[in-house]
Amino acid sequence: MATPDFIRDLRNSIGRQLLWLPGVSAVVFDGQGRVLLGKRVDTGGWSVIGGIPEPGEQPAETAVREVYEETAVRVVPEGIVLVETMPPTHYPNGDVCQFMDVTLRCRAVGGEARVNDDESLEVGWFAVDALPELEEYALTRIKRALEAGPAWFHGMEEERPGRHPEA
Repeated sequence: MATPDFIRDLRNSIGRQLLWLPGVSAVVFDGQGRVLLGKRVDTGGWSVIGGIPEPGEQPAETAVREVYEETAVRVVPEGIVLVETMPPTHYPNGDVCQFMDVTLRCRAVGGEARVNDDESLEVGWFAVDALPELEEYALTRIKRALEAGPAWFHGMEEERPGRHPEA
């Protein structure tokens, strides 16, 4: 993931200490029910497409922008899949970031999947029953995007519509 200029500016002030950031992930499906994945330059692993919103940018705008920038695929966001705080990420240069991720389910509406920037080694469409090796967070996002239910919130697994937490 290319580091946005505003984060570089912040790092000049705060050094390597923990930086709390928003993140947006897009689980993109095509008309055949396949999911769009990118093989990341920074980790070498496959994942859903995502990135950091620019200051003032809405999560849906971020999803559309990031998917196009990384894959050349045009998408329409259809709903919120989940909202989750990720564990801190420790980068090789010593930077530490923690992301509050908003994951959106998106529908592909145009473009041909290809590497479209320097953040991906490969991009491609995968049947959900034939996914490459993925980190658990990416598998969770895909699984939740396939569900027809409301958005999922970490720690709220026991909550059901109509039920109230006991005091």
